Amino acid sequence: MRILIIGATGTIGSAVRSELASRHEIITAGRNRADISVDITSSESITTMYQAVGNVDAVISTTGSAYFGSLLELTPENNEIAIQSKLKGQINLVLLGLNHVNDQGSFTLTTGIIMDDPIVGGVSSAMAGGAIRGFVQSAAIEMPRGIRINNVSPNVLVESMKKYGPYFPGFEPVPASRVAQAFRKSVEGAQTGQTYTVY
Repeated sequence: MRILIIGATGTIGSAVRSELASRHEIITAGRNRADISVDITSSESITTMYQAVGNVDAVISTTGSAYFGSLLELTPENNEIAIQSKLKGQINLVLLGLNHVNDQGSFTLTTGIIMDDPIVGGVSSAMAGGAIRGFVQSAAIEMPRGIRINNVSPNVLVESMKKYGPYFPGFEPVPASRVAQAFRKSVEGAQTGQTYTVY
């Protein structure tokens, strides 16, 4: 398969790329150090990316920014980070990419464990993740040409504990390589409308 990974240089994206590269042709996209540059907060940038890539069999998004901080510190401006990137950015990857995904292809988006298991400071990210899950479930019954859509909801990563560990007290982190298996399941499997939660 020809697979486009957006966010392929991040922790999860790198693990997904490593998992899939031996069996598939991988094209990477992102802000830095990728085959193609893209800013998912810009519809124009997404459109330009798809025009450059051409048709693919699968699109994987392992990207999306969000503000982490207490509810009392969450301003409309801070909340827009998750809305523009994690939420609208990922949805626009689907809306603008439908005509670039081959028949029987797939989209896989990224949500996160905190939409089901809340943490202090994670409300904006959880909001975006929950909305993505709702979009995936609803879009799955309307996707054309046998195209599938799923989302992966990872726990906090072993590799990210130094940065995010204080936000996740009592959570047992998972390695990025295990999260990558959920993306493989979505791309190489047959299910659609699913949330693959990686505890």
